[in-house]
Amino acid sequence: MLAATGQASAQVQDWAAVESAGDVVSVTIGGAVIPYKEVTLSAQIPGRILSIAGLEGDAFSAGEELLAIDDTEMRAQRNSAVAQLANAEVEFRNANVQYTREIWAPQSRQPMSGMGIPGLFDDLFTQPMQNAIGDYDTDAARSADLFSSQNRIQQARNSIMQAQSQIEAIDAKMRDAKSLAPFTGVITQKLAEVGDTVQPGQPLLRFADIEFLQVVVDVPSRLAPQLREGQMYEAELDGSSRRVPVRVAQVFPVADLVRHAVKVKFDLPQGISRPGSYIRVRLPDTSATDGEVVKIPASAVRVNGSLPGVFVRDENNQPRLRLIRLGAALDDGYVVVLSGLQAGEFVQRNPNF
Repeated sequence: MLAATGQASAQVQDWAAVESAGDVVSVTIGGAVIPYKEVTLSAQIPGRILSIAGLEGDAFSAGEELLAIDDTEMRAQRNSAVAQLANAEVEFRNANVQYTREIWAPQSRQPMSGMGIPGLFDDLFTQPMQNAIGDYDTDAARSADLFSSQNRIQQARNSIMQAQSQIEAIDAKMRDAKSLAPFTGVITQKLAEVGDTVQPGQPLLRFADIEFLQVVVDVPSRLAPQLREGQMYEAELDGSSRRVPVRVAQVFPVADLVRHAVKVKFDLPQGISRPGSYIRVRLPDTSATDGEVVKIPASAVRVNGSLPGVFVRDENNQPRLRLIRLGAALDDGYVVVLSGLQAGEFVQRNPNF
């Protein structure tokens, strides 16, 4: 259909020679504008959202509260843990008192039959006799009493540590009930509303630093080795012929296994775009091996879907559609063609469809 239409209008079209582009070899690769820093704040505890600090576009400084979740249940759990800590401290003090008493007034050496002559008789004759014949060992009984008192002290100390750990864990969860701004930025998207019941891991808010922007581009593996951090290149804004400088900020170390492309981030000048926009970055192609690189008038290029093509004059002076691979746009109204054409061929300047 395209070729037939081109033939009908071939007589009114001018032919332009395909010229050598010389040393001009570059490719244009599109990418998306992203914030310099962006985080997604998620729920760390289950509960109901009490407050959200603002709407999309509202700015906040680092440390300001962005979102809060109801922590009434955790406060009740903390009060219970505090009571357990108080009981454990009382038990610890009591165990220390019992241990001190055992040191100075051992139970194993208390009168066995009360006061008076019977008790004195037991102390002077009965217990020494039992110790002598092996029926009773006063020192062993005292050691056992001391050991039991020490165990009660240790158990009370463990109870104190357990209660303190519970309080620390609850305090950590209570801190997670509030989401603070990790850096100065703006809310870019709200994913929940006040009153919503949320579960741990559920995204609630997206927060970003949009003062500085970057463009992320998937660069073909053959072009990535020539890129170094700090290098300057040109980029074209979406829907505009305006060109702006961009700087290589980061070259990822691993290529994508499917697309065989390396992710590269470029720093953008301030105030020229916004997150989500489309920008085309011009990169030098020192590995072009598809033949001689040529250039043609930009008006000769027509895009069918996502494939650029031109009408080439055949041996019968008839236009025939041919798909090409484009490079960079030149300042003189020409565009570089990396493959699909050869110098000396002719293309229609302004083909009618």
